[in-house]
Amino acid sequence: MDASLAFPILIGLIGVALLFDFLNGLHDAANSIATIVSTRVLRPQYAVFWAAFFNFIAFMFFGLHVAETLGTGIIDASIVDPRVIFSALVGAIVWNVVTWLYGIPSSSSHALIGGMVGAGVAKAGGGAIVVTGLLKTSAAIVLSPLTGFILALSLVLAVSWTFVRYSPFAVDSTFRVLQFVSASLYSLGHGGNDAQKTMGIIAVLLFSQGYLGDTFYVPFWVVITCQAALALGTLFGGWRIVHTMGSKITKLNPMQGFCAETGGAITLFMATWLGIPVSTTHTITGAIIGVGAARRVSAVRWGLAGNIVWAWIITLPATALIAALTYAAVGIFG
Repeated sequence: MDASLAFPILIGLIGVALLFDFLNGLHDAANSIATIVSTRVLRPQYAVFWAAFFNFIAFMFFGLHVAETLGTGIIDASIVDPRVIFSALVGAIVWNVVTWLYGIPSSSSHALIGGMVGAGVAKAGGGAIVVTGLLKTSAAIVLSPLTGFILALSLVLAVSWTFVRYSPFAVDSTFRVLQFVSASLYSLGHGGNDAQKTMGIIAVLLFSQGYLGDTFYVPFWVVITCQAALALGTLFGGWRIVHTMGSKITKLNPMQGFCAETGGAITLFMATWLGIPVSTTHTITGAIIGVGAARRVSAVRWGLAGNIVWAWIITLPATALIAALTYAAVGIFG
């Protein structure tokens, strides 16, 4: 590629990656604020500011293990080029927009991973895939909502037993305060895991073009820019999905909201520490279903939950197909 064109294309692709990060915050705002809004502890306009702040400062608390996984652990870094990155991002962005329009809480994370796989395979065949990294991430599709479900269910049971002698008013008042803590922790976990996915994409693009030298790392300006883009997206909110997550799956009170957010936050903290790019959507949905099931099985709208699961299942192949088609189209017109 002509050097005079390479740099503008690189800047354009970084811009597209940041657009994905912004849409990730927009799409996943519901994950951070659905429970605290549905329990009426915070009004929506205040909740998004609360979540965005903790999304932004998350880099101060976590390493960059997830960014490293996204950068080098899904497809072989040696086959990455601007066309691959562009195709992967188009696959993820198209899927995010479609699911946002229909209010479906799908995974931005797995949309991006599916896009990378599709673009990588379109360029270099199945050998482009880093099998261990993809298997670890795929396993998280099942394990993250299951872990959120179990932790939230256990927390509800433990809290219910602990506060059995307290009046309903005292319990409600206590957890209205505690939910500020749990919502903060969940937003911190969301910012820590999700922003790093875009960091990994930008960093591997810079690495493939020789801007990072011989060693892969994530520059600090990339860290700050990605955290800011995610936080800005959260500020705009994802109200369609907030409604689904906060009220359609099951009704929540402040105690249940606290348990769902805390169970989800613990799951995200563990995954980020292990460098696993999990879905914050999967995690909080599993936790919300867990607190609903603790009340009674019929409290959960299992039909809606089933539809959400189907959206999760088709995310990887759908985004991989969109990315592969985009890669082919760029080859024809590029």
